[in-house]
Amino acid sequence: MNHIDYYLVLSGLLFTIGGTGFLVRRNVIFTLISIEVMLNAVNVALVAFNRARPENHSGQVFAFFMIAAAAAEAAIGLAIVLSLYRLKRTVRSDEADLLKN
Repeated sequence: MNHIDYYLVLSGLLFTIGGTGFLVRRNVIFTLISIEVMLNAVNVALVAFNRARPENHSGQVFAFFMIAAAAAEAAIGLAIVLSLYRLKRTVRSDEADLLKN
């Protein structure tokens, strides 16, 4: 196997774990953690592809901006979770029916 293959297998495993956690869990905090794991899997793949073609650093730069976007997503997601907890006293996604009439 090539060196990039190990990183891509790791990225695929991380993405599968994150996707499974997102679909199975009902807790909003664990859902956000699963999304972060999936974003980190994509970052591992981008850096691996950049390592295979090191002429430019576009993979690393794109991964850096994805990390910044993931941090903003986590901050907004946690703010929504805090608001949900204040209103409903729970963080289960099944009980987040605030927009229903």
